[in-house]
Order: sequence, then C-alpha cells, then structure tokens
Amino acid sequence: MDQGTPGGPVAQHAVAGRIPLAVVVIDRAGLVSHWSTGARRLFGYAKEDAVGAPAGDLMPVAGAIPDEREPYGTYDGLGPDLETSLDGRISYPAAGRARLSVPGREQSRVDVLWWAYPLVGPGPERLLVLAADADRLVDADSLEPGQVERIAPAFALHTDFPGADELAGRLPEILPSMSVGESSRIVAQILELGYPVLEFSKHDRVPVTPDWGVARRTERKERRRREAEAVAAGRTPVPDAADDGEDIEYAAVRERLEFLNEVSGRIGSSLDLSQTILEVSRAVVPRFTDVAGTYLREQVVAGEGFPEGPPDETTLWHRVAVEHTDEPGRWDDVVPVGESMPFPAHTPFFQCMTSGDPVLVPRISEEMGNAIASQFEKRDIRPLINHRSMLVVPLKARNVVLGFMILLRHRERPVFNDMDRVTGAELAARAGLVLDNARMYTYQESVADTLQDSMLPHIEPRMTGCDIATRYLPGTLLGRVGGDWFDSVKLPGSRTALVVGDVMGHGLNSAAMMGQLRTAVQTMAALDLPPAQLLRNLDDLAQRLGEHYLATCLYAVYDPIAGELQLANAGHIPPVLVRATDGRSELLDLPTGAPIGVGGVPFEAVGVRVTPGDRLLMCTDGLVEVRGEDIGVGLATLTESAAHPAASMDDACDTIIRALNTRGGRKDDVALLMARLNGVAEQDVARWGLALDPSEVSRARELVRGQLRAWSRDALVETAELLVSELVTNAVRHSRGGRVELRLVRSGPTLICEVEDDDHTLPTLLNAGPGDEFGRGLRIVSVLAKEWGTSRTSTGKTVWFELAPPRR
Repeated sequence: MDQGTPGGPVAQHAVAGRIPLAVVVIDRAGLVSHWSTGARRLFGYAKEDAVGAPAGDLMPVAGAIPDEREPYGTYDGLGPDLETSLDGRISYPAAGRARLSVPGREQSRVDVLWWAYPLVGPGPERLLVLAADADRLVDADSLEPGQVERIAPAFALHTDFPGADELAGRLPEILPSMSVGESSRIVAQILELGYPVLEFSKHDRVPVTPDWGVARRTERKERRRREAEAVAAGRTPVPDAADDGEDIEYAAVRERLEFLNEVSGRIGSSLDLSQTILEVSRAVVPRFTDVAGTYLREQVVAGEGFPEGPPDETTLWHRVAVEHTDEPGRWDDVVPVGESMPFPAHTPFFQCMTSGDPVLVPRISEEMGNAIASQFEKRDIRPLINHRSMLVVPLKARNVVLGFMILLRHRERPVFNDMDRVTGAELAARAGLVLDNARMYTYQESVADTLQDSMLPHIEPRMTGCDIATRYLPGTLLGRVGGDWFDSVKLPGSRTALVVGDVMGHGLNSAAMMGQLRTAVQTMAALDLPPAQLLRNLDDLAQRLGEHYLATCLYAVYDPIAGELQLANAGHIPPVLVRATDGRSELLDLPTGAPIGVGGVPFEAVGVRVTPGDRLLMCTDGLVEVRGEDIGVGLATLTESAAHPAASMDDACDTIIRALNTRGGRKDDVALLMARLNGVAEQDVARWGLALDPSEVSRARELVRGQLRAWSRDALVETAELLVSELVTNAVRHSRGGRVELRLVRSGPTLICEVEDDDHTLPTLLNAGPGDEFGRGLRIVSVLAKEWGTSRTSTGKTVWFELAPPRR
C-alpha cells in the first residue's frame, strides 16, 4: 500500500489512534453474518435488519469520492473499491474511502473510511470489514491548522504499534456471536495481513484500534516538546521505546516499497515483448524468489491480438522464460524455454489462470508434486519442486489473464506468506501492465507489417528485357505504415511499366490512399494507357475520391525491343539513369508536373533512348530529403552512389541505401526501385504479317513451329501452335480489312506471343455450351498459358499470351 503522499518519502513518524469502528463480517454468499453496534451507528441499519442481508445493499461500494473539505483535501484513489472486495475479486487486504447517505442521520452524506480483510479457513466467514466516520477525525484540539492535507486508509505490514495488543484482546469482545476460536482466528489473520492505519500526507501514519475516541496526537506532540527542550538545554534526548517499534515497522514497509519500486524501474525499458519478459523474470530473482518461470498464452506470444474468452484445460501456455539461482542447466532440460503445454484443472496453475487471483502453496507436498510431474512426459520435475514454497501470480491486463508466473523458494528460505502474496499480486499487476504494453506494440507492429506487405507488391526480379530490385524502409519504428509505393506491370509488346509514388503524409490514412492509387495505376496500366494520359486519369480519380491528399508519381514504360523509355512525372523527384557504356549517371530532365490531387494540370511524356545494360533508378523523396538540408545535396549523393559498380542489383540498392540512409534526420518512408534495362536482342524477336484469309491460320502454325525449333524450344511447340491457331483465327474473323501481325519474343526460358489486328473490340471469356460453335478459343488460352491479356492500341487491339517450359 502507498505510504504518505504519492511519490513522497515513507512516513517518518507514527502514533496510535483510537476511533469508533463499525465491524461487519460477510459470509461466502455475500450476506452479512455479523453487524456491530458501531455498524448500526455508522450505516443506520439495525442489526436485525442487516444480518442476512446482502452486504452491498448496506455499505458504500462505489469508488473513492472527492473530499474538498479542509484540512483533508482530496483522496487520491489508493486501493480498489469496496465492491471488488465484496465480490471476492481480490484475496488480499484492501482499503478505501467513499461517501454515502445514511438513514436517520442529520448529515445527509457521510464520509466513510473502510478496511477489508479476506478471511480463510474452514468457517463460513469470507470477509471482515472495518469502517469509520472520517468526520470523527476532525478535532480542533489535536490537529494543528494546515497540518494535514489528505487522509486515507491503509495497512501496516507489522503490528508493533501501540494498540496492537488491544486489538487482539478486544476484537473477540465485539464479535460476540462467534466462538473464542473463530474470533482468535480472525484476529490472527488481521495481525498477519496488516494492521489498519490512516495515512496522512504530512508523513504521519496513525494506527487505528476499534471502538475508542478520536485520534490522539498529544503524546507525540509532548514527546517532541521534551526532545526540543533537551536539545535546547544541551542534553541528549532520551529515545522513546515506541520509536524502536516504529523504526522496525518503517524498515519493513520501506523494504517492500523499495523492492516494488526497483521492479517498476527495471521493467518496461523496452517495447520488445521478449526483452520485457526477461526484465520481469530477472527483477524478482533472487531478491524475492529463487525460481521464476513465466508462461504466456500462445495468442500473446504469436502477436495475434488480445486473447478471447477465459482460459480452460485446452488453452496452450508458452513457457517464455525461466530464471533461477540453481546450478546452470539444471532447469533447461526439464522445463525448456519455448515449450507449449496445457494445465489440468487440478493444478494450482489452472486455479490461478481461471480465477485471476494469486495462489499460495506454503510447501509443495509429495502428492502435489506427483500431480504436477504427471504433465511432463519422460522428465522428472519432482526434485526441482517438491517441498519448495510456491506462489503463482497472474499476469493480467484489462481483467484478462495474459499469463502467469510460477515463483519458487528453496527449502532453506522462509515460505511465502500472505503478505508475500500481496506483494506478488502487486508485482504481477505492474508486470501485467508492462507486458500488455509490449504485447500491444508487438501486435500493432505485426498489423502494420502485414498491411504494408499487402500493399507493396512482390515484384518479379526478372521481366521481359529487364531485371528489377526494390527496397522499402519505414520512416520510424513506431510508424511502419506509410504512403510510399513502387510497382511493375507487364504490358503488351513485351514492355514493362515501372511506377514509384508517394502519398504525402504518414500513417494508416496515407497508406489507405496509397492502396487506392496503386490499384488504379495497375488497372490503367493494364489498359496500356500512355504515361501522360494515365497520370491525367489518376489525377481525376483523386479528385473524385474526395480525399484531401496529394501524391507524387513517376510513371515509366520500357520497350526493350525499341530500346526506349517513355516517362511522365507528377511532382515527383526525377529518376537517375546510369549509362552502361561509360558508367556516367545523370538526373533525367523531365517536366515536373503537379502532384496528383491538385487537379486541372496537364502532364507531358518524354521519350529517352536507352541501350542494353543501362540502369534506371526511381525513388521517393524520403531517401534524399533530410530536414535542414537542401534536397540538392541528397540528389547529388544519389546520382553519385548510383554510378558505383556492383556485383548485383541487390548490391547496387544496398550501396545506395548505405550512402544516403546513414545521414541523420530522415523521418520519411523510402521506396526504391532499380531496373537494369537489358533490352531484347534482334535475334530473339520474330514477326510476320498475315493476310485476312482462313488459310493463314495453318501458315501461322508452320511459322511458329519452325521458329521455336530454331530457338530450341521444342517442348513449347505443340501448345504454342494450338494457342496461336486460336488467336489468329479470331483476328482473321474480326479484322476490318487490315493486316494481322504475329510476333514471337524469346525472353529467357519463356515465350511471348502477340497477335495484333485493327479491331478495337476486346475479346472476353465466354461459357460455351456443348452445342455452341464459338467461345472456346480464349478459354483454351486461359487454361494452357502461364499468363495472357488483351489491350487496345492506337490502331486496334493486341491479344497476347506467355508460355513457360513444362516442369520436369
């Protein structure tokens, strides 16, 4: 429990106080079984009306309420509310403060302090509640003006205060309905679990004993007066015997608080889930325990989000850490980290994870050790656990058990007691919060990575006539999703479209906008729109989407047969072209254009001649732009680093990233696309013009057969002949009077076939019935070809397909 003011030092003085207390005992059904005279006076209900009634109907169960009256200030929320204790949701002492209306009292509302002690044992009693009227603490003769700012109930961990013996002696008197044995058992638990105390912000802790007057401070004031007189007279003050007890008490309190503060300071330094688990385990060994094993639900370890539903006997728990003081390796073979297992209902682990409360086993018996060991096939865990003291504490977040810690002490060490259970519960609460933060970060990081991966295409490293390498770097570790993208699209005529874009801004909104624009670019590129027209349509689409986002985009079409690039720019940084002949690199001078989303701005395409081996580099401004530095410096570095020779495309990309990413100040995402423009050799292209005559279909088959055998592609002959026959037949049937052109392109092991005619109507797949004469051609192509497609040209249309060699 908190001592003194929040964040302040531990109290330095303590005196005994007496205040009339209400004493209430609650059974396991939540009904009142004892109602003292003090309870009748404080809460206003007679004993005959209270006994047997639900406790929550008679006492304040709401959380703490502000108290703006001087001299107490406001209560700052120490401890849970009383309802949590009444419901049995906590198994350790709790204290709090609340305001309630009392029947028959002159004051309409009463400020109540309460202490709740969970009771254990064979009897029906489950909870002892002590309560007091805070107004009775106000005594003008004993409180100095401005001396107290805040008052709150709490617990002392030991019972060395004056008045402890009185409590032990008098509590049975105020529980007359119980036997001497029952009342003695309750008194023993109170003395062990913690003595009721009032916490004052001026570092004064006032123990309260039941059923006597108001808090006394005159003894302390008198002692201080005598000490001051002794010092003034040059004498050494005689220490009060009570001070020794107070020093012992505060030393114990300070030790536990220092331990919890130390644990809090050592955990949570990282948002990495694995690191956080290690921090939690190492924080408690060996100071609090000798062995600490941490288990988490598999959903938490896998980063699948918040676990749904309560755990049961089928729930798998992943052992994520085992920290101990035994000899090295003793635990590794028996309980290795990384193992997943369920826990049966008869184990204390199952009880902890289902109830969400700590489970204390003072000593693990032979019987319990055998039951636990039965879960470990061919491994005898009994020598590691038998006769040791065990405490199992849940790791919870938002009332859901994420995992639990198994704490074991050696036989030579004092067994865990109820106050250790309180400390363990507080430790687990802090650790659970830190683990949940790490879990949430891990989950969000996984979601961000999945989202980004789904939006960024997995580009084939080899397209017709060019090789491609890409890189993507998130702007920050905490913002892994951005609006940068790259893409490549296969076009008719063995051409390839290369795209790099950047939605201005960051985060999920920018990523969502990027996804829409990227999809639109892919769709319009497949229609074989010219670069300038594609950007014009993309700008119109951005206007219709109604999103207030701007984006830059660089769109290039590479024709490996003609050896030409067609490029159009919408506000993007220019690309770099590295010439293969002399290794010289240059920024291409393109019309910049306005960003996508501005609206009403024309775009212009530029043609650039390239030779085989040239490299085209396209990137977003996150690579070259650094806050506080002119972008020209980054562009110059980009141009220089792009010219460095490299063994591979990947090595070339890494060289560029190293050259520019080592500069400090980068906050934006980076998308990088490099294409080596290999071209298509003249001997790898064959083309023929065909007349509009059905007999040309058989001639087309003969031409394809002969060319493939000349290229040593005999395995593709049969399929290629069939598909070419279907496409040429359609072209001859639907052409308007012009010529039909057939072209074959050899690109590595694959074959590309294109049939072009002057009909602008694009063919579509049809479901041909048994009696239909037409509609089967494209169905055959779609089944046998690796890829196929259609697109309009300036003079008509092109239908193409790609064949790969059969698998052996």
